Amino acid sequence: MYKDIATPVRTKEILKKYGFSFKKSLGQNFLIDTNILRNIVDHALLTDQSGAIEVGPGIGALTEQLAKRSKKVVAFEIDQRLLPILDETLAPYDNTKIIHEDILKADVKKVMEQEFQGMDDVMLVANLPYYVTTPIIMKILEAHLPIRGIVVMLQKEVAERISAKPSTKEYGSLSIAIQYYTVPEVVMIVPKTVFMPQPNVDSAVIRLTKREKPLVNVKDEDFFFQVTRASFAQRRKTILNNLVGQLDKGKEKKELILESLQISGIEPTRRGESLSIEEFAALSDALYVHFKK
Repeated sequence: MYKDIATPVRTKEILKKYGFSFKKSLGQNFLIDTNILRNIVDHALLTDQSGAIEVGPGIGALTEQLAKRSKKVVAFEIDQRLLPILDETLAPYDNTKIIHEDILKADVKKVMEQEFQGMDDVMLVANLPYYVTTPIIMKILEAHLPIRGIVVMLQKEVAERISAKPSTKEYGSLSIAIQYYTVPEVVMIVPKTVFMPQPNVDSAVIRLTKREKPLVNVKDEDFFFQVTRASFAQRRKTILNNLVGQLDKGKEKKELILESLQISGIEPTRRGESLSIEEFAALSDALYVHFKK
């Protein structure tokens, strides 16, 4: 019987055999608890007809569990030193493919077309390196890829920000950007003790189920996100002051910003964190006429 990769003993054996040392710059923290990995995969709701995309497979601990539960796993690994290790650890699974590329630079849509032909159900499932969590999630969502959703392990604090509701200290432009595309749900809290090496913070697993269409209908998606980012630029400032200070020619167009707030039914003295996504949509559409046309 082939031993699970994700145990402290097996992980140490593999690392020792290959003389592997962790690179802090790549955010490498390997999971050494098989039960947690199985739970992550459970939350992805995969079948034997599903495809799975993984980012940063490490030594293959999560890849192995995905391979057991899906039709095919395609994993992007940036660290060349891990390729021979993955060749060995994933040898029993002929439904895995490792691509030596940075997912932020990869043409993921093209990879999906090539690797997941005939598969209607694809999920991204990963233990993400903390330093690139947000760029990776946003790249996948903004590319409008044909995936059902995302299940990822990330910093607990980031998971809280993604799933935050208005009028909380965690709520911000990241909450809005991700909730615009998906329904987020924190499904697990993961202690730092199940990683090697141990990170400084606790982690969480979040499931992002893609919406059939975005939460709100806006005239211009890029401008909508620009307005939300501007509104949170300095959290203690009012929405009016943030927009005047952050939007292009905002100072010259202060009266037009005030007029747009009035049209949207938003008091200029409110702070960004008090606005719902629907209110931001109304505001960005009102501002669009003055700033983009």
